[in-house]
Amino acid sequence: MILYEYPFNERIRTYLRLEHLFHRLAELIARSHPLDHHFAIQTIFEIMDVGARSDLKTEILKDLDKHKQLYNGYRGNPAISEAALDQFIARLDACFTALHEDAGKVGHALTDDEWLMSVRSRIGIPGGTCAFDLPAYHDWQHRAPAMRQQELSGWAQQLAGLAAPVQLLLALLRDNGLPQKVMAHNGQFQQNLPQGKTYQLLRLWLEPDLQLIPEISGNRLLFSVRLLQRGPDARLALATDRQAEFEVTLCA
Repeated sequence: MILYEYPFNERIRTYLRLEHLFHRLAELIARSHPLDHHFAIQTIFEIMDVGARSDLKTEILKDLDKHKQLYNGYRGNPAISEAALDQFIARLDACFTALHEDAGKVGHALTDDEWLMSVRSRIGIPGGTCAFDLPAYHDWQHRAPAMRQQELSGWAQQLAGLAAPVQLLLALLRDNGLPQKVMAHNGQFQQNLPQGKTYQLLRLWLEPDLQLIPEISGNRLLFSVRLLQRGPDARLALATDRQAEFEVTLCA
């Protein structure tokens, strides 16, 4: 099954972008080729750019605190293990403390690295990291993979205070939805959203054998899915002659 996710607000959209970048960074650092490490550095800069939003840290801290209050409300419930609850709340506290104590914007410590910032100033220019432009960077790419991985891991650690809470908050959000099977007719599906509940994320699973691509749109009142198929000329067109079953989960 191919999973597609659609955020209903800008905050979750930012969380998903950051999660995507952190997953990419971890995979690239684990590799050894210089080209992989080039894109790892580029990913670090992308995380810094996304994390530069002035209100991002405040939103994450508010979300962590909201979940802490929610789970504290489960104390005394005989169906819930107090030890497991304490362990989970301690995890929330650790994420909150690490992010709160990291003063300034995300990755601000990396901006003091003159060599790294010289790469950042050129990496957005097409071909801007050629050897004649950045000989020191060219030299770095020819060093031992283990040395490059060590430095990349150190830079990534400067961003860990953002990675952990974002991944935790998205995991909590995804866990609270109930999947449902739905059927699209003539390539389209639409569903009204229940009033009195604010949904933040839509998750959609589609069989790859169907060879369909979902185009999702939505707001606080409803969401719709248009199923597209690739034609002989590689262009996408609405699958008007298709019925297709897929699974959706609404997460609040």
